[in-house]
Amino acid sequence: MLKKDIAKYIADQTGISLKQANAVVDAFLDAIRMALGKGESVLLTGFGKFEVRRRAARVGINPQTKAKINLPASNVPAFKAGKGLKDAVK
Repeated sequence: MLKKDIAKYIADQTGISLKQANAVVDAFLDAIRMALGKGESVLLTGFGKFEVRRRAARVGINPQTKAKINLPASNVPAFKAGKGLKDAVK
C-alpha cells in the first residue's frame, strides 16, 4: 500500500476530498517526523510506538577492501508494533 492509497482510503471512509485526505496524511507524517527530530517518541495506542534509538559507535569493514573503518554513533528511527497491530497481522 502506498501513501496515495492511504489517502484514498481516508477520503473514502470519511467523505472528504482526496486533496484534503492527502493533506491529512502529510500532516500526520510531518508530526511524526517533527517529534522524532526532537528526540521524542510517538505512541499510537493499539498500533505501535515510533522512537529514536541511539546506535553506538562501532568498527565496520569495507567489503571491497576489507579495511576496518570506524562508524560514528548515530540516532536512528525505530518502530515497535503494539499488541493490536501484532494481533491483526497473525
